[in-house]
Amino acid sequence: MFAQELVMKQRAEILHALCSSGSAEHLERVLDILLAQGDLTWEDYQNIQVPGRALYASARQLLDLIYIKGVGTCGLFLAALKQVLPEGQGSGLSFSGCCSKIKEKEESRCTSTQTLLTRRPSLVNKLQGCIDGTLEALVVSGHFTSGDCDEVQLPIHTPSQQVLEISFFFLLKYQKKLSSSLSAQSCFLSTYGGTSNMPLDDIYTEGQLELAHDCPDINGPLVLEDIVSTVGTVNKDADTVLVSGQAGSGKSTLLQRLHLLWARRAVLQDFLLLFSFSCRRLNSEQRELSVQELLFQHSCWPDREQEEIFQFILDHPHLILFTFDGLDELKQSFSDEHRLCCPTQRAPVHVLLFNLIQGSLMKGVRKVVTSRPEAVGPLLKKHLCKEVLLKGFSPTGIDCFVRKHHTDPTVAAKILGSLQANTALLGLCHSPVLCWIVSQCHMELLGCGEGSPQTITDVYLMILQHFSQHQRPLQRNGAQIWLQEHIETVLHLGQLAFQGIGTTCYLFSRADLEACGVSENDISMGFLIQSKDMSSTHSNHYEFLHVTMQCFFAAFYVILTSNIDRSTIPKLFETQDMKGTDQSSTCFGVCLTSTNLQVKTVDWGATAAETPNLQLTATFVSGLLSQRHRSLLLHCCPSLLIERKVRQVVKCLSKGMQKHFKSIPQPVEGEKKSMHAMPGFVWLIKCIYEMQESRIAKDAMSKLEVDHLKLTYCNIGPVECTALSYVLQHLRNPIGLQLDNNFVGDVGVEQLLPCLHICNSIYLRNNNITDEGISKLIAKGIQCENFQKVALFNNKLTDACTQHFAHLLKTKQDFLSIRLGNNHITAEGAKQLAEGLKFNHSLQYLGLWGNKIGDEGARALASALENSQTLVWLSLVGNGVGSTGACALANIIKNSTSLEGLWLTENCITRAGVEHLIQALQHNTHMKSVWLRNNDLSLEEVEEMTQRESRLIF
Repeated sequence: MFAQELVMKQRAEILHALCSSGSAEHLERVLDILLAQGDLTWEDYQNIQVPGRALYASARQLLDLIYIKGVGTCGLFLAALKQVLPEGQGSGLSFSGCCSKIKEKEESRCTSTQTLLTRRPSLVNKLQGCIDGTLEALVVSGHFTSGDCDEVQLPIHTPSQQVLEISFFFLLKYQKKLSSSLSAQSCFLSTYGGTSNMPLDDIYTEGQLELAHDCPDINGPLVLEDIVSTVGTVNKDADTVLVSGQAGSGKSTLLQRLHLLWARRAVLQDFLLLFSFSCRRLNSEQRELSVQELLFQHSCWPDREQEEIFQFILDHPHLILFTFDGLDELKQSFSDEHRLCCPTQRAPVHVLLFNLIQGSLMKGVRKVVTSRPEAVGPLLKKHLCKEVLLKGFSPTGIDCFVRKHHTDPTVAAKILGSLQANTALLGLCHSPVLCWIVSQCHMELLGCGEGSPQTITDVYLMILQHFSQHQRPLQRNGAQIWLQEHIETVLHLGQLAFQGIGTTCYLFSRADLEACGVSENDISMGFLIQSKDMSSTHSNHYEFLHVTMQCFFAAFYVILTSNIDRSTIPKLFETQDMKGTDQSSTCFGVCLTSTNLQVKTVDWGATAAETPNLQLTATFVSGLLSQRHRSLLLHCCPSLLIERKVRQVVKCLSKGMQKHFKSIPQPVEGEKKSMHAMPGFVWLIKCIYEMQESRIAKDAMSKLEVDHLKLTYCNIGPVECTALSYVLQHLRNPIGLQLDNNFVGDVGVEQLLPCLHICNSIYLRNNNITDEGISKLIAKGIQCENFQKVALFNNKLTDACTQHFAHLLKTKQDFLSIRLGNNHITAEGAKQLAEGLKFNHSLQYLGLWGNKIGDEGARALASALENSQTLVWLSLVGNGVGSTGACALANIIKNSTSLEGLWLTENCITRAGVEHLIQALQHNTHMKSVWLRNNDLSLEEVEEMTQRESRLIF
């Protein structure tokens, strides 16, 4: 009999022999032998020896595992069992046919860790009874502390487990060091709160996480642990997860929270080691490194046994997690041209990083990478196992963050009240970094005599004024000249920021600071903080509080100094998709002309990674040059300089928009003329909004002649909605506005209302909109003459929204289309909707697929629509409609002179219901199709009914 069959046949007897004594020693010794012989891996061992698990459960798991591994492993197991069991205890077992031999392995060139592994069984025997002496020797030699001895000598540990503790000692010591370093680095908010030591536990607020692709298995929002789990995986062969989000959306803080929770063993306990890296800091690494040097020099250096620890990492990649923050801040764009497979081979850091991401290096190690979306192209995306979108704070998140930031509930309530009164500012606060600024500057916010902030530039000016006046109170009279008091500091920081943006540098040495004249006094303002890093490489380096702060100061420098080339502004406003292919159009040098400063050439060749920061800098330039802020600037530089730069920006914006409009293709005959926005379009719209001059918006929109504007998958949030509304309201002719698959939300819907009058249709599929947002949309839409169509698939709508649609249908007798698929509408909602349909004589399209209206809801709709002479298309796909509902819907077919298509796919209609539909179709010759796929019908019934009525689609 084969060993595999013998193990299965004697399973009960083997379990009894291993476990009947109540001690785990026999099981441990068998595991030692299998581990030493190489038939079990450390992963197998750990999966069996789970702390707290019942002895019988562990033994059963071992038997299952060795059976799966085959005849050879089963034979070795029986041989090990025979050797381990005391004489007489295994007498009832048969070991016949078991010819496996257990050999002591000797390897001349093995490491000490490998020696412990291969000689494990004999070492266990030799250490029996002398563990105390061994531990004492380790203490004397300095390798163990008394605390380590106490941990090894826990009463629950068998001698074999005590040997395991010794063999893993250095690895666990390293894990503790790594955890301690990560915990110390992560416990305070560091990404934009360097001016105050605010514990991350006290302030951390969850952002909105979504998968970048549809995943039907997801119920409810994603949580932090889902980032590295298998949830939403689209490429099982890949190891890299991308977390993408706009600047300030909280990507770095999310990783910081992940690190802190891992260090506390609160999450991700499947990962034994976690290595974190900042791409910003890797940028300044000039040496070629191996993977081992990258791990230990840029994350955490092991005190001893570096080779053994690195070998463990190579042998157990599934136990390791890497995180890389800020891929968009690398100087080099992602490339897979230089393949590298050997972890000991040295290469430039960016080559190592790209090979880690694509899986050529350290295959099996889970990697989490953060980046802004603009820096992630299809070349990188094909190497991802999934992409997770971080979309900043929800309205609930804003409320939570403000209340955490201000322990005084009165102050928090006043700030939240101020935000509710200014929805433009509320929209800005969906960005965590802007929410932090608003919370930080609450005194300025609540004391605004000239109106609270409306634009991103307004908010950053508020934080600049806040930090400036807290450092040195205003010495002169007049609120408008506070900038003049601090102009030297602003220029010093501005030059540093400007040079950094141009050279993709976000980490600055003392020499960099001195070259730009940055003094200790300038640093003390709080916008520059000392870099925090586990390695000592960057201990004397500085960085701006947040990359958006660097862009803000760079914009100030572009405006306030005459020491830059006149072509700087035009190049700054040139979008990636408008650039030519010649070298002069993609790369140029801007030289600072001052002879008093160490001059650096700024290379503005915008790679995909650099473009977001150049665009954000341009956005701030637009905002600072707005009419509302010009008086502030005129105290600091000549008016002629400001006027010249205003003209430059206006010309750039106009030229940029015209280039987009010229790219619109001519429509196909019979179709509407539509524009699918290119990447730079929304950015230019935001720049126009920041300038807050309606004449620029009017001029731009006077040249746009399309029937349909498509802005799907464009990262449109509340901030972008505010800008779009500001500009699009100046269109001359009505358009269809398509904003599907963004994150508009209720606040964004409210921001779109000023341009709703120019929209004949609005498409808002998959935008996290609730009933509250719909109530405001409908209330405004009823007043808009052009508004005739709305699509809201895949949002968060319930029955509460249907009363608003019923009111719309009663009030607007020219409304044409309502599509509410894949929401949470039940029979009650369908009844509400039916009340409006009874009085409407215009609706042509009604889509309710993927809801839960059932037969009761179908009957209510059928009753309201059975005499409709306008309805062309009705979809009730996936609504739990049965034959009773189908019977009622047959009356619409029978009586309607307009209906052409009825969709009843994925319901529970039986033959009886279809018979009523067939009878109704006999009275309706112009009806084109009734879709009935995936209902409760047999193949024979489908074939028969298809022959009887060809318009039934199965």
